[in-house]
Amino acid sequence: MILQDPFVYRARRKNDIARGWNKTKVYLFLLIMVVLGLILVFPYFYMISKSLMNETEAISPNPPLFPSIPQWQNYIKLFTENGYFRATVNSLIVCAFNCIVVPLSASIIAYSFAKLRWKGRNIMFVLMMFTTMLPAVATQIPLYVMYSNMGWIDTLLPLTIPNLFGGGASYIFLLRQYMMGIPNDMSDAARVDGANPFRIFINIILPNCKPILLYIAVTVFITNWGDYYGPLVYMTSDNAPYTLAYLIYKNSTESDVAAQLAAIRMAGGVFMTILPAIIFTFFQKQLTEGVLTSGLKG
Repeated sequence: MILQDPFVYRARRKNDIARGWNKTKVYLFLLIMVVLGLILVFPYFYMISKSLMNETEAISPNPPLFPSIPQWQNYIKLFTENGYFRATVNSLIVCAFNCIVVPLSASIIAYSFAKLRWKGRNIMFVLMMFTTMLPAVATQIPLYVMYSNMGWIDTLLPLTIPNLFGGGASYIFLLRQYMMGIPNDMSDAARVDGANPFRIFINIILPNCKPILLYIAVTVFITNWGDYYGPLVYMTSDNAPYTLAYLIYKNSTESDVAAQLAAIRMAGGVFMTILPAIIFTFFQKQLTEGVLTSGLKG
């Protein structure tokens, strides 16, 4: 019989205990993550469940976890009654307009800050960045008065036309930082060949900014799709073109409507999560690349 060296035995024993403890920590961490994931997903699951309940179950003080009979017609009523279809169309109009206008206008402004040389450029850029420190509530009343004098109240114009000027300093800043990472050699070569600044912008700068432009477009869509505060300020009459997010909010604050449309409102909430989820699923890779690349170039 060969006796094992006690030192070797203790070392192996110690390694086995360490490996076992490491596996235990990994499994414990996974268990905690699963529990936290279930807790975070439960409200969304319950929203789906409640969207399939009848009105009696939906407004019950102790609503059940599952509907007795799934009411799939709630999703049909969402688009055939109570103005939700028109509100959805209005939301899509606002989102589509801003998804095109904001990346384009912000890229034009960012191009002037990043690649063109003009007097006072740095001062104007600093002043623009100072606007990010202004709270929205400080500009809310002046903007409302201005739009009211222009006759824009109860229209979609306050939610769309101002975005022709870049959509905000943050988008311009992201694009400027990205463009500054594009080598000037290509622009210089095109300039030698006789290309003007606009031609350089269209043919050279924009094609190289596709990742960050896509990131901004998706961000703008998600922001405008779920925005109810803007319509809350500028929509004051019953005949105003409500957006879907605002209509759901409005119905939830009116007690009589809230009691009648509880399940319909939940169906609207579920529907509002579908488009952002689809967009994120299809463009997840491009969004990640856009964020990482903009961070590296900045």
